[in-house]
Amino acid sequence: MQIIQIVAVSNNNVIGKDYGLLWTLPNDMRWFKNKTWALPVVMGRKTFKSLGNKPMNGRLNVVITRQADFKAEGVTVVANIEEAISFCKEQNYNEIMIIGGGEIYMQSLPFTDKIYLTRVDVTVDGDTYYPKLDTNQWLLAFEEKHPTDAKHTYAYNFQTWIRK
Repeated sequence: MQIIQIVAVSNNNVIGKDYGLLWTLPNDMRWFKNKTWALPVVMGRKTFKSLGNKPMNGRLNVVITRQADFKAEGVTVVANIEEAISFCKEQNYNEIMIIGGGEIYMQSLPFTDKIYLTRVDVTVDGDTYYPKLDTNQWLLAFEEKHPTDAKHTYAYNFQTWIRK
């Protein structure tokens, strides 16, 4: 089973602030939807909160939290990343998509085989960061550059990183 992270990151590795995204990139939203559709999406409780406390349609939603009494309709709640991975394996999925936030990305990185990273060409202030990738461990296997346009305020690159 492949464990894949999917994330949009600023030039300074910011991924969010105050439970929200810092940019609107319709093509990145479409990229995310296409990559995660019909797969389990694993997220932390704060990321789930940023989604309005509602599960994402068309996907098995797994929320990681240390809050033993946390419950939410339409999601499976687990205590840690290992339990999330184990649960998804039991459901016979071939891929698991890790969708955030910062702490969950950090905890799952040692288990991760591939990263779909959208590099947004902007430097912003934020309170949630993506870990810096060690290029001794990761190979950039794919990159597709996109300039700004009427619907995209910032230039961005779709990247696929594979563990060496």
